[in-house]
Amino acid sequence: MTAGNPFSLSDRKPLRKKPRHDLDRFIPNRSAMDFDFAHFMLTGGKVRKGCPAQCSPSKHAYRKHLAEIFNVNQTRILSFKNKEPPSKDVSQESFSPAQPPTKCRRHIPTSSEKTLDAPDIVDDFYLNLLDWGSGNFLAIALGNIVYLWNAVNGDTSILVEVDDDVGPVTSVRWAPDGRHLAVGFANSHVQIWDSSTSKMVRTVSGHRLRVGSLDWNDSILTTGGMDCLIINNDLRVGSHRIGVYRGHSQEICGLKWSVSGKELASGGNDNLLHVWNMSMASTNSASQWLHRIEEHTSAVKALAWCPFQSNLLASGGGVGDQSIKFWNSNTGACLNSVNTGSQVCCLLWNRHERELLSSHGFHDNQLILWKYPSMIKLTELYGHTKRVLHMTQSPDGYTVASAAPDETLRLWKVFGSPEKVKPAARTMTEPFPNLARIR
Repeated sequence: MTAGNPFSLSDRKPLRKKPRHDLDRFIPNRSAMDFDFAHFMLTGGKVRKGCPAQCSPSKHAYRKHLAEIFNVNQTRILSFKNKEPPSKDVSQESFSPAQPPTKCRRHIPTSSEKTLDAPDIVDDFYLNLLDWGSGNFLAIALGNIVYLWNAVNGDTSILVEVDDDVGPVTSVRWAPDGRHLAVGFANSHVQIWDSSTSKMVRTVSGHRLRVGSLDWNDSILTTGGMDCLIINNDLRVGSHRIGVYRGHSQEICGLKWSVSGKELASGGNDNLLHVWNMSMASTNSASQWLHRIEEHTSAVKALAWCPFQSNLLASGGGVGDQSIKFWNSNTGACLNSVNTGSQVCCLLWNRHERELLSSHGFHDNQLILWKYPSMIKLTELYGHTKRVLHMTQSPDGYTVASAAPDETLRLWKVFGSPEKVKPAARTMTEPFPNLARIR
């Protein structure tokens, strides 16, 4: 090393470490070991029962104290534990209301599942030319012919065909039995057809002009005509006309019985909506109606009774109105009104969710699915190129059929799909079926 800087790093020689051969040996320092804790861990943290001599009371208290200090708990090893919930912001939680658990939103296809040709369908807002019966047959009137489409196998057949002096067909409506179909004509007559035999079983008369609206209430067929009359017909008796409602001044274009069968809603080209009581059809009172509603400013064709609230009625106005309104049928009060921006042609409630489907005319010719009661748009369905004048739904309530003067009939899976049902377990018909036996 130099004399000037005895601590200079450049002049220092590196120290050579001596090899150590004793690194693999461990010599315990027994004076620093805690044999009580070691024994405690080896015995599983507890004293065997039945061996009191192995552990004195003081030793037992000491080991229990050690367990509390070191948190020895073998039952937690590899045990399942739910994920710890995320920490919450207490400052925000105190000001925001508790939110219910959100339900997973289903997928709603925005295109039609199937499109069928519907040539010669009459372009008339006041007619009702489409209906889906409980027998899973779709009836559609195309000019002078009523076709049946089998929703199971897709077969098409002709049920009714009339001459020009009778037709065109102006309305169709399935009876609750799914077998008999009521058909209204331009000559003011109504015919009842048996779809199983393809034969007409009865003719109903009473109107002077075309019959554009029909609805059933068990065995009672209600007809609405251009002559402004609404007639109840009991098909169980020979003299079928049992009551008449008078109150509209122009053509009846919408008829719907409530689920209970006690109230009837009717809409007309006079912009009026009436709610009638079943028992008042046979009276001659000047005001037979329960409620006479004048708040629509255009023809009222779209009517729908709510399936989950018996006194809730939805109605839609034509091109001069463009609104969907909700009514309390007990009081006649308007609960809500929504401007849709276009002609409202038809309304359908979803029987599985609190939703309402509306079909529209000028200018988008779309279907809109609304969430009730917020009336938030869930989706809009496009495909028709002309106003969607007719809508009906399948017996299970999931599929919707729509028809328009663009001569197409479209099927939409807008209301979801039925849940898959697991097949029932096979029942054993004999005792001890799993035992081997000699036959």
